[in-house]
Amino acid sequence: MKRTPAALSALTVVLGLGLAACGSAGGAGGGSASAVAGAGAGPQIIGLLLPEDTATRYEQFDRPLFEAKVKALAPNVTVRYANAGGSAQIQAQQLRTMVNAGASVLVVDAQDSAQIKSSIEEAKARGVKVVAYDRLAQGPVDAYVSFDNEKVGELQGQGLLDAMGDKATPDAKVVEIDGDAADPNSVSFERGFLAAVQGKVNIAYDASGLWKPDVAAQKMTAAINQLGARNIAGVYSANDGMAAGIVNALRTAGLTGTPIGGQDAQLDAVQRIVAGTQSYTVYKAYKPEAEAAAELAVDLLQGHDIGSLAAAMTISASGDAVHADLLTPVLLTKANIRQTVVADGLYTVGQICTLPYASACRAAGLQ
Repeated sequence: MKRTPAALSALTVVLGLGLAACGSAGGAGGGSASAVAGAGAGPQIIGLLLPEDTATRYEQFDRPLFEAKVKALAPNVTVRYANAGGSAQIQAQQLRTMVNAGASVLVVDAQDSAQIKSSIEEAKARGVKVVAYDRLAQGPVDAYVSFDNEKVGELQGQGLLDAMGDKATPDAKVVEIDGDAADPNSVSFERGFLAAVQGKVNIAYDASGLWKPDVAAQKMTAAINQLGARNIAGVYSANDGMAAGIVNALRTAGLTGTPIGGQDAQLDAVQRIVAGTQSYTVYKAYKPEAEAAAELAVDLLQGHDIGSLAAAMTISASGDAVHADLLTPVLLTKANIRQTVVADGLYTVGQICTLPYASACRAAGLQ
């Protein structure tokens, strides 16, 4: 049950390669594209490779924000896009296709940080620059943009303790549903979470939900069967997608009001927070992350120094030293929805406060 933490040539050429998941603006698979560089200069291509489409953030926020920033910074640069759909093997194919198509810079959110290493090594051998996005991939990465992921875990732990209130005791049984161990962020989230709660609650059940709502729901059901529904004082979910599945499993078992949190500030999670079926989430503002990655990609493409953009240094699991830009996450509860996701323009009050949540929104002071 307990898992062990481990440590993108022209458009016609790309279409000729025929990888359905890899597209450009106006083509199947999408992607922003502008006019290619002037006559004789040849096209300049940045590849954006995202890991999966279960979490709503990638298609709804990361991709369009990244594309828009690249277009603003370098109108003659083409952004090629691919989503791996949760498959490390497909992502490796997509990465190879982009390199063969003439990409000069790749921005990669690795589905599997270890498996992507050989593909990154191959790309680097062909002179391609690589930016690790959100997750620190192994191999010779040039730069890394993400959030302070241990801090994310710490906020999740503190959020759970706050939601449990005086029920947060060393004997209180807590269920821990982690992300995929192939994602190094999952390890960091757990490390931060445990640092916040160790000795303050009893982690009575610990399993991986693999970032999948259905798997998380299955694990939650197993925890309920093992511990007894009424003996569960709180639940840690590593993200909001899994929290949705867990909340359904709790409801099926007749449990309501069980403290549970996640991260990513998905719209449905914010609505659950308003309704009281989720206690908190961790808000990682997508715009500064996506725009920082776009700036780094354009600077690498143009041969500029990136030291001022990624001033920190971090070491990947493969031992590579990487320039890093680590942003600050925020704990989101019912009390600061307006000051966070609404103020930042992520969602409007109208998007959050649809008819099923109107009454709860009024009670929360959102309407």
